[in-house]
Amino acid sequence: MTLKETIKKFIPKFLLKVYHFKLALLGAMIFGFPGKNKNVKIIGITGTSGKSTTGDFICKILEEAGNKVASISSIRFKVGDKEWENKYKMTMPGRFVIQKFLKQALDAKCKFVVLEVTSEGIRQFRHKFINFDTAVFTNLSKEHIESHGSFEKYRNEKLKLFKVCKNIHIINGDDENAKYFIDIPANKKLIFSIKDKKDYDFELNVLGDFNIMNALAAINTAKVYGVDFEVCKKVLENAKGIAGRMEVVNKNPLVVVDYAHTPVQLEAVYKSLKNKKLICVLGSCGGGRDKWKRPVLGEIAKKYCSKIFVTNEDPYDEDPMDIINEVYKTAGQNAEKILDRKEAIKRAVKSAGQDDTVIITGKGSEPWMCVKNGKKIPWDDRQIARDVLAEKNLTRGL
Repeated sequence: MTLKETIKKFIPKFLLKVYHFKLALLGAMIFGFPGKNKNVKIIGITGTSGKSTTGDFICKILEEAGNKVASISSIRFKVGDKEWENKYKMTMPGRFVIQKFLKQALDAKCKFVVLEVTSEGIRQFRHKFINFDTAVFTNLSKEHIESHGSFEKYRNEKLKLFKVCKNIHIINGDDENAKYFIDIPANKKLIFSIKDKKDYDFELNVLGDFNIMNALAAINTAKVYGVDFEVCKKVLENAKGIAGRMEVVNKNPLVVVDYAHTPVQLEAVYKSLKNKKLICVLGSCGGGRDKWKRPVLGEIAKKYCSKIFVTNEDPYDEDPMDIINEVYKTAGQNAEKILDRKEAIKRAVKSAGQDDTVIITGKGSEPWMCVKNGKKIPWDDRQIARDVLAEKNLTRGL
């Protein structure tokens, strides 16, 4: 048992809260409370999916408008022109990392900071001692239920970002949970809907209809800071997407890598590619957590995929074959179990005809596979797919 697991098991919950809060306070104190400096406007984005893409759109639009921007996403850290990979395998890193980053952004004279804000991060007070100028809500679906105890508790953690952000709220009005966010007071609220697309003439180069909502979230955020729509349009139409989010690895046959790891995300990805014959590689990320979704992921894959390779993802300390079997049992007769994820990707790519689509989900651009005893194995779904394509001289169109 790791030190982290020991702390969680034997320390009462109220003492854990005190521990996390004091860590947040200490981190802020060490770096001089950079999150409370009035010279920088901090934008927090929360939701189950779409945070990274929305944040990337916002960053690029604000930069195009002439601003220096810093951001943290599940993919990378960015301060102005300097970028480096997020290797923590945490969308919202720990308190000391965030506070140090905010100090870096302040020292670099960034006008804006864009942060992805997670429910687990909020529960551990990573959002504390940060004056959020704007809170953005993308969407909400069932996730981290075992960790939080219920969907309602998960949602309540997300709502806390909006409760601490008193100034501007940007809300996806189409989400069935929107009313909970709309009810929280703010100086200014913008509520967007897919119906708004008819008012904005833009085309996206990135795959996935769901990215239209991410774009609308970014447009509305930019609007409150006085950025003209023509600037947004230019950025959105030139955007190539971000690493591991509907990322096209090859065009003929089409090979796509995406981070989707919840039922709602997975179905949205499959629907966006529904005009193609889908060959699907999937697992169920995060051994020991959210076990409820494993058979659900299998059912969704069965509905959309003509061939399914159920494989290993991030088993942590759980037996990977136990996870695979729970997904496989609902995936139907076109499913096959392959423990070795590299072999599963290889089989999927090699089996694809020129008009087929291979979609590899679950890890996106994550640089590690997490296995037992806290070990991390260097990993890259995209590179594995490229290597297979190069072997067979199939790389085309990029």
